[in-house]
Amino acid sequence: MTPFAIAGIQMHVSALQSNVEAMLQRVDILMARFPWTQMALFSELAPYGPLNKFAQPFPNTALEQFQDKARQHRIWLIPGSMFEQAEDGRIFNTSVVIDPDGQIVAKYSKMFPFRPYEEGIAAGTEFCVFDVPEVGRFGLSICYDIWFPETTRQLTSQGVEVLLHPVLTGTTDRDAELAIARATAAQFQCYVFDVNGLSAGGVGRSLVVDPSATVLHQSGGQEDIFPIEVDLDQVRRQRETGMKGLGQVLKSFRDRSVDFSVYDRSSGTDSYLQRLGPLQTPGQGSVAGLHGADPRSMLATPATSAVPGPAFAPSQPAIAPELPLKVANSGE
Repeated sequence: MTPFAIAGIQMHVSALQSNVEAMLQRVDILMARFPWTQMALFSELAPYGPLNKFAQPFPNTALEQFQDKARQHRIWLIPGSMFEQAEDGRIFNTSVVIDPDGQIVAKYSKMFPFRPYEEGIAAGTEFCVFDVPEVGRFGLSICYDIWFPETTRQLTSQGVEVLLHPVLTGTTDRDAELAIARATAAQFQCYVFDVNGLSAGGVGRSLVVDPSATVLHQSGGQEDIFPIEVDLDQVRRQRETGMKGLGQVLKSFRDRSVDFSVYDRSSGTDSYLQRLGPLQTPGQGSVAGLHGADPRSMLATPATSAVPGPAFAPSQPAIAPELPLKVANSGE
């Protein structure tokens, strides 16, 4: 057994004032109550909230305080994320990984800002993988990233055994996100630590899932500090023999007989996606976000396309599903 204790911290987040001192206090409380904890994870945008007008240059004073706190308690600390003001003027949603010596050993910027609602936030392009010596390999993604399984595929293909996933979800799609977190754990045979905030930081309901998609902890809508001891040997055993002795999904993907042409942007395979219209906020009266376009025209593939599309009988028109509305600047 390779045990390692990770604590999620679900706390109230203010949008208009710094939450850094409150976060430092929560770490002190965590370590007073559960001194066996070895890593702590906060929610997305916990230090300064969801407004990018509070973007900070990196490094900054808050990071130095988190480094001191990690060093004080000898823990790994991931203090959620914060908006980073880059030297070239761009703003990123960025997280860091701090080791027990107080050193920043990894940095990650969210690859999929929650567009169209998170306009003006630049997308990161570098993956975050780091090792905890004598324990295992960890990966970091932020909120909306998990909706794109390619991100977790990249991480787990590099050996990641625990996916750390800070989120800020205050919208009605939290149920879907929780389902995705469980599916991610099963698909990629890894632990998933999904930590949400409260108030301006989200609706809570943080989640910890093991590699068999079993929920180890589910928070409610109140503040919660939840240390969970994980066993990374379970990950390794399951990847070797399959979940419950069944699906060996990582090895099956490795030994696949197919390549996916959709990832070649010049292949034409994604021609349907190209006709979905601009990535913008739906307006009143829009049909599936397509602003009045005939949904059948979006599904039919032109005869000149290299990829044949489905045929629809006139008596059975295809209806495009409606897109859910979300709150702007949710930070998902």
